[in-house]
Amino acid sequence: MSSPTRKIAAILVSDVVGYSRLAAADEERTLARLRALRSDLIDPLIAVHHGRVVKRTGDGSLVEFRSVLDAVRCAIEVQQAMPERNTGVPLERRIEFRIGIHLGDVVEESDGDLMGDGVNIAARLEGICEPGGICISEDAFRQVRDKLSARFVDLGERSLKNIARPVRAYQVIVDRAGRETAAAQPEQPDKPSIAVLPFQNMSGDSEQEYFADGIVEDIITGLSRIKWLFVIARNSSFTYKGKAVDVRQVGRELGVRYVLEGAVRKAGNRVRITAQLLEAKSGAHLWGDKYDGALSDIFDLQDQITDRVVAIVEPSLQRSEIERSRRKRPESLDAYDLYLRALPHVAAQMPVEARKALTLLEQALALDPSYASAHALLAWSHELCFARDGFGEAHRSAAIEHARAAIAINTDDPTTLAVAGFVLSLLGRDSETALAAIDRALSLNASSATALYLAAQANALAGHAEQAIGLAQRALRLSPFDSLAFEAHMALGESALIQERYRDAALAFAKAGQTNPNLSTAYLFQAVALALAGRLEEARPVAQRGLDLEPRFRARQFGELGLAPALVTKLLQGLRLLEIAE
Repeated sequence: MSSPTRKIAAILVSDVVGYSRLAAADEERTLARLRALRSDLIDPLIAVHHGRVVKRTGDGSLVEFRSVLDAVRCAIEVQQAMPERNTGVPLERRIEFRIGIHLGDVVEESDGDLMGDGVNIAARLEGICEPGGICISEDAFRQVRDKLSARFVDLGERSLKNIARPVRAYQVIVDRAGRETAAAQPEQPDKPSIAVLPFQNMSGDSEQEYFADGIVEDIITGLSRIKWLFVIARNSSFTYKGKAVDVRQVGRELGVRYVLEGAVRKAGNRVRITAQLLEAKSGAHLWGDKYDGALSDIFDLQDQITDRVVAIVEPSLQRSEIERSRRKRPESLDAYDLYLRALPHVAAQMPVEARKALTLLEQALALDPSYASAHALLAWSHELCFARDGFGEAHRSAAIEHARAAIAINTDDPTTLAVAGFVLSLLGRDSETALAAIDRALSLNASSATALYLAAQANALAGHAEQAIGLAQRALRLSPFDSLAFEAHMALGESALIQERYRDAALAFAKAGQTNPNLSTAYLFQAVALALAGRLEEARPVAQRGLDLEPRFRARQFGELGLAPALVTKLLQGLRLLEIAE
C-alpha cells in the first residue's frame, strides 16, 4: 500500500442547513430531492469546474478542485441555482446549503481520501455560514479577489473549533438574479474557452424544450472532460435562452474564444439536430453538421448526438488554436503555443518532421517542466525518430522517460494518457502499464477522438484484434475526418492481418495511405497484405513507394518494437515474399 502524500489543494465543504429537521419530517422525500440536486445540478457543475468529489457524508460533501477560482465559481453557481430549485416548495421544506472553501495543505491517503487542517478549516468555515452562503478563508480570498466580479465581505478573524490560530474569513455575496455582480467583459482564461448556448427549439412543441436543454447540458459536461478547454457553466450560458444574440457579444460578455450553438427540429417521430462552432471574436464559422434520429429511444439518441458533437468539436478547436498560435510573434510564444506548433509535425508521422517537433517541445518544457502534454508529445516524437530513423537507443530511452513522466505528472487528461500509453505500448515492453493508461484515458472521456484512435492502434499492435476493431470503428464514426484517422485504418488492417483476412487488410492499409500519404508503413503493410493474398506483382510497386519514403527500413525493426508475435509473424512472412532485406 502506498504511503500518504501531502499537497496544496482547494477544498470545498458543503452541508444541508437543518438536515436532521428535514429528514425527521419526511426522510424519503428529502433524500430523493437531495439525490436529484446532486445528479442534475451539483455533480455536473463540479465536473464543469474540474472538481473531484472526495466523499459524501449523508447531507455533506467534500470536494477537491484544481484551483480556488474553480471552487468559488462552482459554489456561486450552485447557490445561484438554489432559489429556482426551491420555487413552490414550502419554506420549512426547502433545501439550502452552507459552503466553506479553503486553500491549504492536505494529506491524501492511498484511497484518495483527504485529511488535515486544509480540510478542517474548510469544514469550520462552512459551519459559520448563513443559509445559502459561501465563506472562504483569507488564503482562498487572495487567489480570487482580482479574478471574480463577485463582492466579498470581510468577516474578520474568526476562532474556529480545533484550529490553533484564528482564520480571517470572507463572505461571498451571491447575486440571486443570476450572475456574479457584473464586470462587463471578463478576461479570457489562458487556455481555449467555449460557451455552449441553449439550442433553439424549432419544433413548436414545448416537450422538445427539455430534449434540447438536455442535449446542451450533456454537451457541456462532455466538453468539460477535455482538460485543455475552459467550458462556461450551464447557469451562465443559459442566461441567453430565448434571446437572439450575436456570438461576438456572447464572447465579450462571457470571456470566451468560441461559441457552440444549435437547433432542434422535430417532424413526426424523427428529430434533426444542427450544431455549429463559431469563433467568438470574428463570428467565423469553424465547423457545422446535422444529426438525424428516431425519438423511439430519446435517451440513446441524446447520448449518440452528444458523443459525436464532443468528438468533432475537440479536433476542430485544436486546428483553430494551432492557426491562432501560428499568427503569434515568436517572442510572445508560451509553452502552450509551442506545444500547438509541434502538433502538426508529429501528426505527419515522419522523422524529419518529428525532429522539428523535438525542438519546439524541448523549448516548451524549458518554460514549463511539468507540462504533461508536452512530455507526452515529446515521447511520441522520439518514438518516431527511433522507429523510422535508425533505432537510436537515445531516442528509445527518451521516449520511454517522457511517456512515464507524462503519466506521473498528469493522470486525468485523456489525450496525454493516450499518447503516453501508445508510446509505451510500442517501446516500453510494458503493455500492462500502456493499456492501463489508455483505458483510463477512455474512462475519463469516451468521446476523445485522439484516445480512441490511439487505443485502437495500441490494441491492434498488442494482438487484441476484436478490441482494436471496435475502437477503430467507433473513432471513425465519431470523428471521420480527424488527422489521426489513419491510426484507425492501420488498426483495422493489422487486426485483419492477424485474422488472416488479407483482402480486408490490404483495403484498410490503402485507406491509411490515402489519409496520410507520407506514412511509409501504410504502403509497406499494404504490400505485405497483398503478398500474403498471393498478389505479388501488385504488391511490389506499393512496397517500393513505402521504401522510397523510408529508405532505411529493415524488416528486423519489428523485433525492436513491442508488437504481438502473431502480427510480427505475418509481417515477416510478407516481407520475405517481397524479398525486402531483414
